[in-house]
Amino acid sequence: MPHPTAAPFGTWLSPITSELVASAAINLVDVLLDGDDVYWIEGRPQEGGRLVLVRRDDAAAKIDLTPQPFSARTRVHEYGGAAALVADGVCYFSDFRDQRLYRAKGSEPPEPLTPAPAPGDPAAALRYADGQIDRTRRLWIGVREDHRQAGQEAINAIVALDAASEGAGTVLVQGNDFYASPRLSPDGRRLAWIAWDHPQMPWVGTELWVADFDGAAVENPTRVAGGPGESVFQPEWSPDGVLHFVSDRSGWWNLHRAEANGDAVNVCPKAAEFGRPQWNLGMSTYAFLSAKRVVCSYIEGGLGKLALLELDSGELTAFDLPYSDFSSVRAQGGKIAFKAGGPTLASAVVLLDARTGEATAIRKASALPDDPAIHRHLAAPQAIEFPTSRGQTAFALFYPPRNADHLAPDAELPPLLVRCHGGPTSSASIALDLRTQFWTSRGIAVVDVDYGGSSGYGRAYRDRLHRMWGVVDVEDCAAAARYLVDEGRVDADRIVITGSSAGGFTTLSCLTSGDPAVRRMFRAGGSHYGVSDPEALARDTHKFESRYLDWLIAPYTDADGHRETYRERSPVRHADRLAAPVAFFQGAEDRIVPPSQTELMVAALREKDITAQYLLFAGEQHGFRHSSNIRWALDAEFYFFSTVVFRSHGAT
Repeated sequence: MPHPTAAPFGTWLSPITSELVASAAINLVDVLLDGDDVYWIEGRPQEGGRLVLVRRDDAAAKIDLTPQPFSARTRVHEYGGAAALVADGVCYFSDFRDQRLYRAKGSEPPEPLTPAPAPGDPAAALRYADGQIDRTRRLWIGVREDHRQAGQEAINAIVALDAASEGAGTVLVQGNDFYASPRLSPDGRRLAWIAWDHPQMPWVGTELWVADFDGAAVENPTRVAGGPGESVFQPEWSPDGVLHFVSDRSGWWNLHRAEANGDAVNVCPKAAEFGRPQWNLGMSTYAFLSAKRVVCSYIEGGLGKLALLELDSGELTAFDLPYSDFSSVRAQGGKIAFKAGGPTLASAVVLLDARTGEATAIRKASALPDDPAIHRHLAAPQAIEFPTSRGQTAFALFYPPRNADHLAPDAELPPLLVRCHGGPTSSASIALDLRTQFWTSRGIAVVDVDYGGSSGYGRAYRDRLHRMWGVVDVEDCAAAARYLVDEGRVDADRIVITGSSAGGFTTLSCLTSGDPAVRRMFRAGGSHYGVSDPEALARDTHKFESRYLDWLIAPYTDADGHRETYRERSPVRHADRLAAPVAFFQGAEDRIVPPSQTELMVAALREKDITAQYLLFAGEQHGFRHSSNIRWALDAEFYFFSTVVFRSHGAT
């Protein structure tokens, strides 16, 4: 094996190219079980981001169930989720093009279950998600979002559809602004669901309801749990008909059992998160193996674990697995399936034997880590806790540069890429992300910041961002960079910051901060479909997030100086403070953060004669799914930072 070649940080040659990142990776979404078969949805950048429902049967054969041009993706809440389900070998899925619900069996072509838009109705006016099949009554029961009233807010409801014939559905539950997780009891006589209203978000305050159900209507609805200040997540019925749910009433998302007298019992009290922010419908962190045993995932100390939980004793036994990030946990007939990833393991659909603990990855998001030539260059994350403002600490994942073929000159410190995750109520994933390795294998350190407001650290940590978006996240990102500089691990003169969506807002807020020390920390920025004007976002965004800013900043009203607060937090209004160049990456069809958001900032920068790179991607929405665009954006950002910072300060 040749000796490493000396080369400045940021100039290392890497086999982890943008082409490999874009072409080798797929996006694994929901995992499903039906009998002996495992199903999942995978997004394929090579097919323009098309989402394909795939089946793996007991003989390990893999079959695509949604033929071209179908794409199993729903636009309910715009973020979607739970676009498909399978029952007794029959698939039901929403198609992204028209948002109609389709039914497919075997090799038969999919047939629509919901109607095409009526004359005068907008396209994709009726959207469906998060369904389950009532086998006895042959009903699809799930969430419908109705956009037929042009100029008015969409109407969400829980509806029932005949699973064998076309129709728009019969409304079972309505009146709340949002619904999720309709779940039918094993005997079919009771229906549970989650509901919430503006301005709540599902990780802030939701309600769990249960009602009698006769197949045609619900009666005697009763609120079981939840309300303002309590987030309820993933209701499920045990095989013997006992309702369970995750609640953060203790300060942590823990699993609870609903008692007949109306009480709720925390079945495993723990300073750990058994729930997640419900950005997508159909999220699952636990599943029943029997009436008394559950397989569950949880986050403790920023790391994910998978365990068996004995419901009577509360005993929790973790599996010894190489993964640290778990989602879409399912169990049926003794079989366990889930999505998982680890620091050097790309996300995969995994089957687990509950008796032996043996795990088998049956579909990997990327084949690259299996290549020894690639594995030699992978950087493992280091969990760090660092001091930040108000005497508190925050968390991050730090990736030092690594490339087996290169080493840096003595005494040189690496550049640093500070990454702000989206949400902002989300978290940095510890699963292998080849986009991170793209940077680290070129000699650039990366820190993925879990600023205050991130999930995985309890309710109090999430609540740090209440009315403080654009303040706490900015302080914590700057504090992470400062900590690494003080530790002597990165070059203080070569720090850049990047983020997507809400992370783009944090990026721009750092670059336009009223604190000169924060502004000077970052030499350039990258905003991927990021918010530049929260006022514009408050006036022009989709229903799901239309009141999110009430919690993050303040209600958008003239009362109590709230609009002035928006102006104070608006990067576009403080472009005069900006001295660092910025690259912008935007989807032309983005409904969550419209292109107008980005174009306001670009115009402000160019008026000041500050370098502003603007790439608008046709056919992309909120997040890039086409392999060519993924490659282009990654290369363009690397070239931009290399030109304006990495090679103009220090390395040449």
